[in-house]
Amino acid sequence: MLHCPRNIVKTAVYVSLLLPMTSATAALAADPTGDWRVADGVANIRVAQCGGSMWGVVAWEKEPGGRDRNNPDVSKQNRPTLGMPILLDMKKKPGTDSWEGQVYNAKDGQTYSSSITPIDADHLEIKGCVLGFLCGGETWTRYAPPIPSSPANSMAKGAAKATAPKTTATAPAHAAPRTTATAPAHAAPKTTSTATATAKGRAQSADPVGDICLLPDIAGLTH
Repeated sequence: MLHCPRNIVKTAVYVSLLLPMTSATAALAADPTGDWRVADGVANIRVAQCGGSMWGVVAWEKEPGGRDRNNPDVSKQNRPTLGMPILLDMKKKPGTDSWEGQVYNAKDGQTYSSSITPIDADHLEIKGCVLGFLCGGETWTRYAPPIPSSPANSMAKGAAKATAPKTTATAPAHAAPRTTATAPAHAAPKTTSTATATAKGRAQSADPVGDICLLPDIAGLTH
């Protein structure tokens, strides 16, 4: 019977405990979704998987009210920069933790070949090249946690249609006539609905972009 020295056993146990932690950290680091603060701090970019590709839009801007003035398409020069797609149809590069596609630069209205690569759980490297050269890049810092994959992210139009019938189905079932007899009971529901509407309004103003896969500029291209 073979006997292992104690130090070898301790090393084996340490490695067995370390490997799962390392793989978990690597898995987290490889997730590019979530909100990222750009290098100069003027905007947050929300990245999510839509239709099998990574897309990113402006989710917050330091100076609100920006417009896409430099877009070569005249019809888009008045569109708000908030909610505007920046990372376009980025596909995962096989065998790597990088996604490749295009990036739109609102400063000059041009689209460039680009790649995004998570450096760790809190930093995302983005690179862009013009015709394969003059490459440059910067590092973004995580501002919000990763966005879990969901039916709304992968099938935006399907999710939108699924919610509509539920609202329609509940509409005919009016319990109003029964409640009408008790007039005092009407004041409470009105207060509750007003409070709910106010809360929803605050949530919308706090996050005017929401699920980026449902934005027309992305949903129209991923479905």
